[in-house]
Amino acid sequence: MDTSTIVAFLHTVAAQAETAEATQGMITGMDLRVIVACISAAVVMALAAVATGWSEGVATGKAVESIGRNPESAAGVTRALVIGLAITEAVAIYALLVAAMILFMVVN
Repeated sequence: MDTSTIVAFLHTVAAQAETAEATQGMITGMDLRVIVACISAAVVMALAAVATGWSEGVATGKAVESIGRNPESAAGVTRALVIGLAITEAVAIYALLVAAMILFMVVN
């Protein structure tokens, strides 16, 4: 099943829900959009959190290992580690912005 089939199905369901707005308790097309937006934002944030945490853990482990092998290089390794961790955290913040954009674009 490809994505165009899924999109066509969702459009069909949304169109049917919008024509049946008179019946109360039914899910409308806007409800479906909000549900999909919430799920998409949750997936974006979950993937970003897992990827960011994993990469920061690997980087910190390698830095500690490097300092353990060569204690004289601690200042340089720590400086590079802090810069790398800041860049990695920036990626997580970008993911948060993307998730917020997904949510706000659907509501408006």
